[in-house]
Amino acid sequence: MTLDPTDRRLLKALQSDARASQRQLAKHLGVAQGTVTNRLKRLEADGVITGYRTAIAPESLGWTMTIMAGLRIVKGRMMDVQQRIAADPRVFAVYDVTGDWDSIVLARVKDRQDLDNLTKTVFTLEGVARSYTHVVLNTVKESMDPHIDGSD
Repeated sequence: MTLDPTDRRLLKALQSDARASQRQLAKHLGVAQGTVTNRLKRLEADGVITGYRTAIAPESLGWTMTIMAGLRIVKGRMMDVQQRIAADPRVFAVYDVTGDWDSIVLARVKDRQDLDNLTKTVFTLEGVARSYTHVVLNTVKESMDPHIDGSD
């Protein structure tokens, strides 16, 4: 699907404030409210917009540490192991990757004891041959929103 400049400006406005009303979006973009309605329906139907979410500061819920782990997974066990890891509520991302590791896992834990538990239970599941774990000291940038090329 090709996005025109109005689509890109609309997506950028939604990334800034997903709670903005269609009327507010139309005013901001300088287009009719019907234009915003039609474009939102099309962007949703085409799978460009997959949902509307609330951004929550993990620390406010007690998730004080972010963890990155690389895993080597036993041949033939990738899907099973990744699904079991993904089921843990502390895990927020699981990726298949190239290179020395088979999978990269991102998780948040409440404290050192929770990290110890995650390391000894999730990262040592049957089928995990080897793992490494890094604790994030500072977050320089973290965004789940893709950059919208061509936007103003």
